[in-house]
Amino acid sequence: MDRGGCQMSGGGGGGGGPDQQGAVITLEDLESFSEDQLADSGNGSLEEEGENMEEDDERLLHYWQDVARGHQVEVAEEMSRPIQQLTSNNQGRSNREHIPFTLLTRKEKCGELLYEKRRYEKGHWACITLREDTYEQSICYGFMRIMRYICEQNSSGDYLGMTLPIVTVVRTDENHSVISNDVTVAYYLPAHHQAQPPPPQDNEIVLEIWPATVVYTRPFGGPTNEVTIINQINAMAELLDSPGVCVNDSFIVAGYTNPAHSNRQNEIWFLERN
Repeated sequence: MDRGGCQMSGGGGGGGGPDQQGAVITLEDLESFSEDQLADSGNGSLEEEGENMEEDDERLLHYWQDVARGHQVEVAEEMSRPIQQLTSNNQGRSNREHIPFTLLTRKEKCGELLYEKRRYEKGHWACITLREDTYEQSICYGFMRIMRYICEQNSSGDYLGMTLPIVTVVRTDENHSVISNDVTVAYYLPAHHQAQPPPPQDNEIVLEIWPATVVYTRPFGGPTNEVTIINQINAMAELLDSPGVCVNDSFIVAGYTNPAHSNRQNEIWFLERN
């Protein structure tokens, strides 16, 4: 199976410290190496600029290979182009578009947000479901495949643009004690591609129309691994007045910032039953 140029080595799902457990490279990781950090590139002739661009691409790849090793992930040479695409300005299209929603209610206690109830409208998503040896591997391999779809491996041959959050659909047993290794990574198509989303070249990536959905969402920080997700699911279930109104065996983890950020922004989503 083509794993999108991402290979994980070393420990599995449950072992190691927080950095090992949060072993996922995200779109925002790639963008964090900004063009400002390539400022020592020259401004000479066209030939020199071409050489500098090649050097910059190589530096970007090596930078992310070094970062990835800290997450026990290896980034293959073929990821150089997608990394460059996500790091460059892309003709002004690198701004992150947030998935639109309507806020229905908020529940707070002593000024602290416990959860929000939101409505997300129907929309097109690009999804891939994988079952690897560990939950973290499924996320990593799935995300790398989605990343390549965003960066030109689609029928338009164009960079599609970024949206946040990138979501992961996780499945549990009815007691919320075990997470399945079947993981779906999903990317919401930007507004200008919603009407006619470009088909992917990867035949395992599926374009789906997700129906309008009401979700109960709670923010949390830190790594997203089996332990933290189970803890967040159980904490959210205790906070809801009527947890029975929500789907009991499928949940969404929404990621807004990269795993290396000191104040990571994630959410756990409970889906209201239709």
